[in-house]
Amino acid sequence: MLMFRWPLLLMTALLALGGHAAAQSSRPQPEPVAPGTWMVQGVSALGSSANRNFISNAAFVATRDGVVVFDALGSPELAKELSEEIARVTGQRVTHVIVTHYHADHIYGLQFFKDAGAQVIAHRNAKLYLNSETAQQRLKASREELFPFIDEDTRLVPADRWIDGPTTLEIGGVSFRLQPAGPAHTPEDLVVWLPDRRVLIAGDLVFRGRVPFVGQADSGHWIEALDTLLQFDAAVIVPGHGPVSASARADLQLTRDYLVYLRRTMGEAARNMDPFEEAYAKTDWSRFDKLPLFGVANRINAYNTYLLMEQSVR
Repeated sequence: MLMFRWPLLLMTALLALGGHAAAQSSRPQPEPVAPGTWMVQGVSALGSSANRNFISNAAFVATRDGVVVFDALGSPELAKELSEEIARVTGQRVTHVIVTHYHADHIYGLQFFKDAGAQVIAHRNAKLYLNSETAQQRLKASREELFPFIDEDTRLVPADRWIDGPTTLEIGGVSFRLQPAGPAHTPEDLVVWLPDRRVLIAGDLVFRGRVPFVGQADSGHWIEALDTLLQFDAAVIVPGHGPVSASARADLQLTRDYLVYLRRTMGEAARNMDPFEEAYAKTDWSRFDKLPLFGVANRINAYNTYLLMEQSVR
């Protein structure tokens, strides 16, 4: 059974690469994306102590009863700074944090919000990961690679409320529709639709303007999830990485097209029993090779897709 997580040694190597490539990150800066709705954008790099693991996006919505946050960024310090920015912009406290998935760059800040009294909400499928040795080893490696921003006081935080299926929350006069979308990027993928504002919080189902990290994800179901998201009448998409999108269909399509191309080319190679290196070298990557992080991510994505497709043809 696939665990849909990055192997530990691979993630450690990527973090090390990020340490050489990324500059010191800035404080999270809220950007308005719709009425009463903001996002902060992480840097387009790999997580490192130089950027404090500020490589993912987060978003927040002001309601009359408090603020709802989507994802908690990649370290407690970043979450604290985000909370301070939220108070500055809205004059309110955070009451809920909705987690799109439990990858480290999105959840290591959760403990700050939890300790401040916010309710954490996530999909139940994340329990398997949280209780796994993989999660503990990932945290152990992060304490080394991301020190001092991830240290012995950093802990994994489970949800206060686990959801199993489509769920609508009414908070302070705002409707939040939580739609499970996994297994795709992760088994616990969750997207949030704000119908009154036509805003879709997409998590890492959408990487805007850069090559996504596919890892051991279920790319076939990921494509199906993107097909579902294309049916939303979204005016704005907040991706897990990259700038806010006002071209919803085009940005969803780019991620989808990349995944389809990986599966088609690596699937053909697997069926023909072509060696991976030979197949990779002869594949035309010209549509995607100018995207940020192509050089770091694409070979890994292709190799894991090759292995996945190899299993499907046995």
